[in-house]
Amino acid sequence: MVTMASADSALKTLYLGVVSEQLNTECNPLLSKIKQTTQDVWGKEIRRVASYGVNGGVGAGTEDGNLPVSAGNNYEQFICTLKNLYGTIEISDKAMRASENDAGAFVNLLNAEMEGLVKAASFNFGRMLFGDGSGKLCAVMEATTSGNVIEVDDLTNLVEGMMVEIYDDSGNVMSNIGVRRIINIDRKDYLVTLSGPNIAVSIPEDATLYVQGSKDQEITGLGAIFKKTGTLYGLDRATHKWLVPYMKENVGVFSEGIIQEAIDYVEQTAGGSVNFIICSPGVRRAYLNWLRTYKRSVNTLDLENGFKAISYNGIPVVVDRFCPKGKMFLLNTDDFALHQLCDWKWLEGEDGKVIKQIAGKPTYSATLVKYADLICTRPSGQAMLSGIREE
Repeated sequence: MVTMASADSALKTLYLGVVSEQLNTECNPLLSKIKQTTQDVWGKEIRRVASYGVNGGVGAGTEDGNLPVSAGNNYEQFICTLKNLYGTIEISDKAMRASENDAGAFVNLLNAEMEGLVKAASFNFGRMLFGDGSGKLCAVMEATTSGNVIEVDDLTNLVEGMMVEIYDDSGNVMSNIGVRRIINIDRKDYLVTLSGPNIAVSIPEDATLYVQGSKDQEITGLGAIFKKTGTLYGLDRATHKWLVPYMKENVGVFSEGIIQEAIDYVEQTAGGSVNFIICSPGVRRAYLNWLRTYKRSVNTLDLENGFKAISYNGIPVVVDRFCPKGKMFLLNTDDFALHQLCDWKWLEGEDGKVIKQIAGKPTYSATLVKYADLICTRPSGQAMLSGIREE
């Protein structure tokens, strides 16, 4: 007979390792290339020492002259707060009781829940990798006359089932609207239908959409790294120019030269080496059309964990659904690390159980958690091309 104790044990012993492996290596090709480590985690913070430039104690001189003055490596300390990443499954009491005498049915029930969790987590973590940590999904253009349908400027980060909140133009949550679930998306007209009653208040211009409770709580993604101003990991870019990556804007028509120029810059100025390229689907089409136009062969690569890529001079070019339109990122993944307090774990109560009844409801829930953030130790060794004409 299936009991709550056996269900609890199954989540701990059978599912945790499999789900952790899927979330760490199989949900996104970029994430699978980034090392994950518990080093440099101090309490609730990550404190990572990063070096820049070269050691200054080198020079030439005469046979009996003075030796070069010692000048060690340049160091700065990166500081950021561990982000709290959660994933929750929910099972009704009715479903539990219906399968308590059928182990196969119960396994199917748990499998379905875990597959749903992995799918949702993969979507959101993939999205976060390209975000700036703010958690912004898109801008809200206006609410339609139907009351719970809103028009947005971008659908890249949206999918049916997400629980979202609307923030006004001052950055405050519109509590009179509350948390809503996306129940339908019209991808032709950029219309999103939200659950619940009709929205009875006007949504101001420049309002924004966020995942529930996630505003300014997400990991430090590429959107935060590829900026020219402001701070990164507690350091001001104005006084630390090596924090600014190579960024070429308004590229226009795709050509091989723009990629090679970025790679050359990274190699010559930062001493880095690009080993991974990510682009939007439209940019990949532009690249493939360029290859066909100049009768170049399309070489493909088989990456780890089942991912595939086309090749640019042996460097994998991977398309990612969350990569912003018209952009291509040229990265050295060796410069990135996901620093974490621990790998994925189930939240446990004082009694050691991971499955808990939701107060006031005939349902049970279990929550996976990881405390982590992404750090790039050499931002100047990365490059981004934007404004590429998509095809």
